[in-house]
This record gives sequence, C-alpha cells and structure tokens, in this order.
Amino acid sequence: MFIEPIAHFHSPLGSKFGIPRQSGLATELHGEIVFTPPYRKEEAVRGLEAFDYLWLIWEFSANRRDDLLMGRKLTVRPPRLGGNERVGVFASRSPFRPNRLGLSCVYIDKVEMHPLFGPVIHVLGADLMDGTPIYDVKPYVAYTDSHADARSGFVDDVEWQTLQVEIPADVAEIFTDEQLRGLRQVLAQDPRPQYHHDERVYGMPCAGHDVHFRVSDGILTVLDVR
Repeated sequence: MFIEPIAHFHSPLGSKFGIPRQSGLATELHGEIVFTPPYRKEEAVRGLEAFDYLWLIWEFSANRRDDLLMGRKLTVRPPRLGGNERVGVFASRSPFRPNRLGLSCVYIDKVEMHPLFGPVIHVLGADLMDGTPIYDVKPYVAYTDSHADARSGFVDDVEWQTLQVEIPADVAEIFTDEQLRGLRQVLAQDPRPQYHHDERVYGMPCAGHDVHFRVSDGILTVLDVR
C-alpha cells in the first residue's frame, strides 16, 4: 500500500528533542494542521466543529530506518522505565517502530479558513514536531474510544515525576504568552534522555530560539535563549 501525506503539522518545536512523550501532556502547546493542496477545501472538514478531539495518524519522520524495519531488533527502552529496561516494541508506544507510524489524540482549539491554505485546524496538546507529515485525521468518539477502566501495563506501575520549571523574566519576555505556557509544560515533562540524570546543559529549539537549560534536584532552570 502506498500512502502520502494529506497534511503537515506546524509546531514551535523544531526537533524531536523536547517533544512531549505522549499527546495530552502539554495541553497548552499549540500546533496547526495544514492540508496539502488536494485537501484544501472547506468540505473536507465539514462537521468537524462538532467534535472536541482528533486522532492523528502520522510519521516519525525524524527517525532513521534501523533494525526494527527488518525485525532484527524487537525490543525498546521506554522512558517511563528509566530508559534501561526493555519491553517488546508492540508492548510500547516508542517512536522507534517498524513502519514509523504515530497515533495521537489532540484537542481541537478551532478550525480557521485561510485564504491560501484552506481549512487550518488549530490544536492543543500534540506530540509532533514541526513539519511532521500527517497521513489521516479522524474524529475522536467518546463512546467507543474511551475506556476509563482499562489497564495500562507498566504505565500503571511507574509514576512519572514532573519537574519544577524556572524561567528568568528576561527570557520569558522573548516568547508570547501562548508560547511560554507551552514551553513550561514541555520542560516540566523532562526532555532529557532518561539515562542522563546529571547536571549537564541541554538545548532544544522552540519558536525559532535555542533554549538552554539545566536540571538539578528536580528543578529545571532555563539558563539562556539564543
């Protein structure tokens, strides 16, 4: 089967480092779904305004193809387990998958009719980097998609510890209020690889800037923005 993108995602996060590890963790993080030319028509999203959430099927386009593609390596190291314990790739939501396909549930903020790009879907809480190809968009339907009592494997057993985030005033004023709210939530999720728990300085792109930070004793401090 041959598939091609029907849209691309636009986000302030320009690399896979710093992307939330699941959708819905950074609920203030804004993004836009911009359709490719064949689908830039109002009728393509007719009725979408009646839904609150969308499922996105997309590609981990920044990941290289590796042994998972050929079935030679079928285990991954989830961050939730500290980045050291391995589980089967199909028992995880790791981005390293045989077909590099991602599935995310995002909140629909609004649908805007753009004079050049047609319907643009503004969403909150996505875990996609800027430029990510999207292969399909489907509305979330609560009566079939929600399973409140479902077991979640190792996720139920290991609590994720968020970080306290400190951003100096002179850095905060560089960003819009919307960008700053999203950045705080992204940083609170601890973007570092889970096997790196030292006090080295990390950098991640956000809204056209390179944000440098350090983590110590559960506090993430933004040092500067370049």
